[in-house]
Amino acid sequence: MKAVVIYEYGSADVLKYEEVEAPIIKPDELLVKVHAAGVNPADWKIRKGMLKVITGNKFPIILGFDLAGVVLQVGSQVTGFQVGDEIYGSLGVPGGAYAEIAAVPQKVAAAKSKNISFEEAAALPVAALTALQSLRDKGNLKPSQSVLINGASGGVGIFAVQIAKALGAEVTGVCSSKNLDFVKSLGADLTIDYTTHDFTKNQVQYDIVFDAVGKQTFDNCKKVLKSNGIYITTLPNLQNIVAIALTTIFGSQKAKFILAQPNTADLLYLNELIDAGKLRVVIDCTYLLKELAAAHIYSESERAKGKIVIRNIS
Repeated sequence: MKAVVIYEYGSADVLKYEEVEAPIIKPDELLVKVHAAGVNPADWKIRKGMLKVITGNKFPIILGFDLAGVVLQVGSQVTGFQVGDEIYGSLGVPGGAYAEIAAVPQKVAAAKSKNISFEEAAALPVAALTALQSLRDKGNLKPSQSVLINGASGGVGIFAVQIAKALGAEVTGVCSSKNLDFVKSLGADLTIDYTTHDFTKNQVQYDIVFDAVGKQTFDNCKKVLKSNGIYITTLPNLQNIVAIALTTIFGSQKAKFILAQPNTADLLYLNELIDAGKLRVVIDCTYLLKELAAAHIYSESERAKGKIVIRNIS
């Protein structure tokens, strides 16, 4: 099969499009013909060696977490899936989705909604699950509560705005001036242009501040949190790690870190939102598998409005 492989950490130049052996599935896995794969910041952070404390130095590595495709084979312990099913899901570290065929554990896969394409399904898992689990689980979001989403036009932010609205919240989205109308179209009640206004200096306070791009800290945001407000970040930098530890013990305001945990139940919940018209996928652009280096470079630019997807892999 064709796949994109790395033999060392480095720039996008280390991505090699070549022929490799197809995976052999375990009893609890699905062998999937990959039709599309999503591009996430974690993919290129692994490629650059930024997460080598987790990934180690064992090569070659096929990157890529999110995928959508068709089941070719099911393991002996698999239930609920059969050959020919259209599925989507998210793989564990270090990935494996940037390939024509992938081994997918059944516990991180779900049937694909018939109302979206393979490309749209592949754009969902990491970003949409990060948004869902941040707001619903970490933030315990309730109807009529107020949520500020920093990075509202990005890969995670687009889903966070829509999921917060689906859960009944009043949503403020922070983005650049060129994306204000776009974020409003996702359902945001209010928008803030970060190029002209620093939301951390607002007089308004929120029940939840979700920093979907990891650009702020709890210390910066606590002034705009209500007395029992929750700050959630996708980036566990040193300042936030300290804040998370301290607020676990002291104070009514809390700082929390989100690392999405893919699972079938939550993927099926995303399907319900999609089928109900409460969640739509926004794809900024698509690339072929052999063009993955260009996709990574664009993702690193942090200019994408929505998701980047690798299409027509098989």
